[in-house]
Amino acid sequence: MKNLILLLFCFAIPAFSQAQDGIDAGISYATFQSQGESYVEVYLTVLGPSAGLAPSTDSTMQAKVEVVILFKQGENIVKFDKYLLNGPPTKTPIDFVDVKRYALPNGDYQIEVSVEDLVQVGKARRFAESFSLKYEKDKLGISDIELLSSVKNAPPGTPPANPMFKNNFIFEPMPTNFYQKNDELMLFYFEVYNTDQAIGEPFLQSIFIDNADTKDREEKISVLHKRKNTEPVIAGVHKVDIKELPTGNYNLVIEISNKNRQLLAKKSIPFQRSNPYLKLSEEAISSGKVELGDEFVGKLSESELVYSLKAILMQVDRADGEHVKSIIAQHNENAMRLYLFGYWIKENHNNPAAAYDAYMNVARQVDQSFSNGFRHGFETDRGYVFLKYGAPNNTVFEENDPSAPPYEIWFYNQFPKTGQNNVKFVFYNPKLITNGHVLLHSNARGETNNPQWEVELYRNAPNEINGNDYIQGTQMQSNTGRHAKQLYDSF
Repeated sequence: MKNLILLLFCFAIPAFSQAQDGIDAGISYATFQSQGESYVEVYLTVLGPSAGLAPSTDSTMQAKVEVVILFKQGENIVKFDKYLLNGPPTKTPIDFVDVKRYALPNGDYQIEVSVEDLVQVGKARRFAESFSLKYEKDKLGISDIELLSSVKNAPPGTPPANPMFKNNFIFEPMPTNFYQKNDELMLFYFEVYNTDQAIGEPFLQSIFIDNADTKDREEKISVLHKRKNTEPVIAGVHKVDIKELPTGNYNLVIEISNKNRQLLAKKSIPFQRSNPYLKLSEEAISSGKVELGDEFVGKLSESELVYSLKAILMQVDRADGEHVKSIIAQHNENAMRLYLFGYWIKENHNNPAAAYDAYMNVARQVDQSFSNGFRHGFETDRGYVFLKYGAPNNTVFEENDPSAPPYEIWFYNQFPKTGQNNVKFVFYNPKLITNGHVLLHSNARGETNNPQWEVELYRNAPNEINGNDYIQGTQMQSNTGRHAKQLYDSF
């Protein structure tokens, strides 16, 4: 997949405004072979905010662009296509994509593409690049690598004429070869041809990333080797984790080797990676060198910052907890933003906003479930445990024990936080107020451990302690309806 333009996405255009420098369109292409015939796929992505919108219905608008694609050899035009491409009916600007396929004989070509906005008169983009088709029947070959924004299985009945449909998948191509800081995976597609005739025995397929900034040597990253059996065509979608890939210039490389590791074929595609927060130090964040205006924390009000910080207090150590409480008390919004951003960068340096949103979605549900009118639900004992350790595997609720206030027992089969198994928490509501449950006992390391929890739970029956030690006794006598210990031991 070759890109004809590298777009800059660092600006935003208000809805329905006029693009100043022309329509923004990502154009790329990739070459393939099918039944001995070579063909080119041309991918077009139009950025919705840059395209003019014309009325479509009473309530929707629609972008309209004219696309012209030329394939030339020297000054001769060997293939020509001109068509109207309409964006989807919409109330706000939206990106839209298109794919075209063109059969061509092997040879050297120039591709020229123009995209003209029919709503914003005079707004157009033009692109040009040279390429070669060299697929040969019965000889080993690798298609171009098609970078993908998304891929999903095609639903039954998807018409083969759907331009996004290929080999039972629905593809959406990448508009550029540039991976931004929030991108965590590279999705891509390629095909290998004629291994049955050219190799004739199982072979090795290798996928790796090469650091293009080390020009004097090959630096392989994320190497994936896989043994393959020969077939006329081997096609598939692949992915590479790029969360830990630093900012830089790279090549995605496909290699085919025989069983003796002799290289038989190779194909690559260049790409760029921006990962500015990969090795961002706490000192850099706290010093204010990071511009937070465009980050998720820059959009939070003071009340949202306070709420978000309180929601992570159970996740930090005592010293950090005191620091968080201090900056909240001082109403220091800048310090709150810096701390919150630093915390979520450590959780997910590629996409701290996604990690924050996922956590806060749970925190808000916990708040709603356990709020007692005096503090947030995640500040109660049950909310604290839920957010810190996750949902229990099993829960027992008891409100009708004649000798005890309402209580709950939470059971965790596995407990990664401490490396334990079969961890339990006992909560009870001695004051009988709404969501007034407090932690009575747990066998989790670092949490409240009360050997006399059963005696405390049944404190309204002090004369029924098992044994004669009414001060240090830890168990109650069996009685009708009194089964907290039995429940505790049942998992």
